[in-house]
Amino acid sequence: MPSDLLLALGCGAVVGGGIALGVLAFVGLPEPPAGKPRRQRASLRERTRRLLVGIVVGLVVLVVTRWVVAAVGMGLLTAYWDRITGSSAIERRAIARLEALASWTESLRDTIAGAIGLEQAIPATAVNAGAPIRPSLNLLVDRLRIREPMPNALRGFAEDLDDPSADIICASLLLNARLRGPGLRDVLTALAVSTREELDMRRRIEASRKSIRRSVRIVLIIVLGMMGGLTLLNRTYVEPFDTLAGQIALLVVGLLFAGGLLWLRSLSAPSKTDRFLVFGSDGLPRPARADAQPVGAAERAAHPQAGR
Repeated sequence: MPSDLLLALGCGAVVGGGIALGVLAFVGLPEPPAGKPRRQRASLRERTRRLLVGIVVGLVVLVVTRWVVAAVGMGLLTAYWDRITGSSAIERRAIARLEALASWTESLRDTIAGAIGLEQAIPATAVNAGAPIRPSLNLLVDRLRIREPMPNALRGFAEDLDDPSADIICASLLLNARLRGPGLRDVLTALAVSTREELDMRRRIEASRKSIRRSVRIVLIIVLGMMGGLTLLNRTYVEPFDTLAGQIALLVVGLLFAGGLLWLRSLSAPSKTDRFLVFGSDGLPRPARADAQPVGAAERAAHPQAGR
């Protein structure tokens, strides 16, 4: 009987996979948007790799335990391990980008001190910029070389970086490019100092979050190790899970356990900060969120006579 169930499950998996591949062959892979094709292709490859690894692990667990719930759960856990237990890769990239921005701001300030304009200082500092922002800076330099207006080029630079901290620097440069007022060096000095302070703060916060992620991984490894050991070494003890009621009980326990893991994951995840320098297709500023209002809209709504 268990062999017949396993055979039926295997046949179902093969048929489902064949249908999925047939549909994929008919409709093709989704084309990445024109804005950021390289990032979209990398994301598609990453999702494909996660899916394949999860399917392989799920099939191995299904063959060993004959538990559908355990197979699906282990497949999802393997595919999204870093997202469930918490990963510092995103925050590390953000910290590296912030450090590169601080160094580039200081370099831009020192270059402008030599009595040259912003149009000449940006290409001069792009050569030695940090690796996280160098591609975006090279695009900014290319825009300036084809005689694109400085405000438009800076807007494109802010969109390429897509970082709230970079918006502050880009907004200051954008204002200077439009108004051509004095004091840019002092502004860049203040921005470099504030960026360094933010960098130190984020490094301290990230160090404290590592302990939470480590605790989540330790708890998860211990629980999975105990379950795997009992399944392999004491099959009689876990035999009640072979029934339908046992699978339902295992599903409830798995959902509770997943909820606890996701809650711990939220404690170690960095908070999302909305950008404020966001532009629409017409080049005008627009709110970063759909429910937000442009600057000054709330004041005009509260005092309609003030704008007259």
